[in-house]
Amino acid sequence: MQITGTHFNYYLVCQRKLWLFANGINMEHASDLVYEGKIMHEKSYPQRSTRYKEIELPGIKIDFYDSINKVIHETKKSRKEHNSHTWQLKYYIFRLEKAGLEEVSGLLEYPKEHKTEEVFLSQPDRERIREIETDIHAIIHREQCPPKINKPKCKKCAYYDFCYIDEEQE
Repeated sequence: MQITGTHFNYYLVCQRKLWLFANGINMEHASDLVYEGKIMHEKSYPQRSTRYKEIELPGIKIDFYDSINKVIHETKKSRKEHNSHTWQLKYYIFRLEKAGLEEVSGLLEYPKEHKTEEVFLSQPDRERIREIETDIHAIIHREQCPPKINKPKCKKCAYYDFCYIDEEQE
């Protein structure tokens, strides 16, 4: 199985979510928050689709790549999962390097917060990405779903109902 940017992001957010997604249980389609993020992504920079290229490699799709400056533009709704956003973007840079593109960087953008951050890939990052890829393969091929993480962020997750269906609401 080819690891996608979504797998990489979910690994850092919640390994249960990663396992469920990788094993064909997709709850994102029913989430208003996911839909809101998709609309924000489409509306924040409407001129981008004419200025930048879309790149697809097995398992990943980069919507906005500036081929002149070698910059991936990744738009996110909020900084709440900043670490996973950063590593997902690093994973995209890593995959482009493996495809033969050199000196690629990333731009992580949070339009609602008016924040932008440059992202670069270091040699230790490359090593960490290889470790994470190994972990992802191990997790998604387990017979059992990983346990819930029981964090406040779970309440806004698209998989919340799946994870907490048997628990009584207070």
